[in-house]
Amino acid sequence: MSLRNWIIIAVLGTIWGSSFLFNAILIRELGPLWVSAGRVGVGALGSWVILLALRAPLPRDPKTYLNMLALGTLTYTIPFALFPLSQNYLASGVAAIVNAMTPIMTVLVSHFWNGGEKATWNKSLGVLAGFSGVMILASPALSSGGSSELWAIGACILATTCYAVSLNWTRKFQHMDPTVIATLALTGATFSATILAAFTHGVPRLSTAQGWGALMGIGLMATTLAFFLMYRILPVVGATNFTVTTFIAPISAILLGTIILNERLQAIHFLGMGAIFIGLLLIDGRLFRRKTPKTKKSRAT
Repeated sequence: MSLRNWIIIAVLGTIWGSSFLFNAILIRELGPLWVSAGRVGVGALGSWVILLALRAPLPRDPKTYLNMLALGTLTYTIPFALFPLSQNYLASGVAAIVNAMTPIMTVLVSHFWNGGEKATWNKSLGVLAGFSGVMILASPALSSGGSSELWAIGACILATTCYAVSLNWTRKFQHMDPTVIATLALTGATFSATILAAFTHGVPRLSTAQGWGALMGIGLMATTLAFFLMYRILPVVGATNFTVTTFIAPISAILLGTIILNERLQAIHFLGMGAIFIGLLLIDGRLFRRKTPKTKKSRAT
């Protein structure tokens, strides 16, 4: 893989790690559903600019738009609200570590999905290692009776499950341009998130420059730009190489949380991250592939 593609992967992982910093800033002023609505709304506007610039054709079947509404709600509205909600009780770095469970949950969901990829022995071990990491992360709350922290970790796991289901569901729309899928799904998510947020939290009030900066950052950078890059580079580098972003995002979130928010993680959190990373390596499979010996060319007699 070229150096340029590795740089893009590193940038993507760093950007997605920054979304947890933006969530932590926004949750101070907005309810979690308004954080979700703001993110997908700004992200959708940016995506429409790109879509119109590319002059990509839109689908004509009305059912497609209903599917995109449902897909957007599952892929964006719910997870983008669950993570900021959990960050009321968790450090942004811990939420990002649990977010690294997404490929692990995808393996689990795919195994039971109709027509999905069945789990191999190394992927099964990866799932086990991943959940062991989550239990390690939850162990301080279990020992101290911190029900709020346990609930927050569960909310993060639910968000990764939404991602896993949507990844399997998105295969149904392989015939569509990825930019069109992202734009319509973000637009559908904007409708559902705004309605839910208005009903739950009332009128939003975002009054600080820091809050507006975080909204623009999470909407344009961590959503529009990140998903545009993802859909462009994923077919080029392949799913295996792309999973490197999953390792970079928690590290980015931890560094940003430490430097900007003065968050401090416990040693047990890094131990849990290590177990999840081992699970990701097992699922990736590259470390365990046997090298096949090169066959000698037979001489013609």
